[in-house]
Amino acid sequence: MSQQRFHPDEWAARVQLAACYRIFAMQGWTEMIYNHITVRVPHSVSGDEKQFLINPFGLHYSEVTASNLVKINLKGEVLDGSTHRINPAGFVVHATLHAGLEGAHCVMHTHTTAGVAVACLQGGLSQSNFYSAQLHDMVAYHDFEGITIHADEGPRVLQSIGRKQAVILRNHGLLAWGSTVPETFAILWTLQRACEIQLATLSMGAPIAVPEPVAAKCTRDSLQFDNQHGGAGVDVFDALVRQVNRIDTSYQQ
Repeated sequence: MSQQRFHPDEWAARVQLAACYRIFAMQGWTEMIYNHITVRVPHSVSGDEKQFLINPFGLHYSEVTASNLVKINLKGEVLDGSTHRINPAGFVVHATLHAGLEGAHCVMHTHTTAGVAVACLQGGLSQSNFYSAQLHDMVAYHDFEGITIHADEGPRVLQSIGRKQAVILRNHGLLAWGSTVPETFAILWTLQRACEIQLATLSMGAPIAVPEPVAAKCTRDSLQFDNQHGGAGVDVFDALVRQVNRIDTSYQQ
């Protein structure tokens, strides 16, 4: 019955996004009831108005389903009759990116231990491991301005990001955006792994820097962002969805 309430294109987006929330839960990329993954509602449903789906505030990622995702517009107005609240801290950043970056179909934000730790480092992400080398000239930084509930920070966030899809919010956490859910996931996963390896490396000593030409070559050679090889993260994302399905398919409801 839930599926019949929605346009087929919106329902497909809802199911994919709900699956992504379960993947994050499976990966341990959760922060109690906080943080967000958002996806634009397809143009076939929203027309010229930019609308997006966000998690209901108060639910753990493992409780998110296709039908309980909340559809809102850029003003934060609920459009699907949902009685769930949304988190203002999530709405401001995500609405800013969905509105200001044409290619930002999906936006992901995390507060993982490794991600926040690197965001708190003076030097940020170190170009010193296999994963950070694949993000050469792809990482943007935005200085910490406090809890992101003030709309006036939006233009400064966009200026900091430019067109870079991997973002480190200083003193705060990680963010990624992309044209699809799988692409965005691939970028965030690579950034997360780079931070994890850096955190482990720094616990033992000084890292070995990867030379600029080598890092640039690694980024060019990285297949996970290439549409011709696994569809820019599609193969990895689909594999994780299959893993989620073996555990719990309730996200599809």
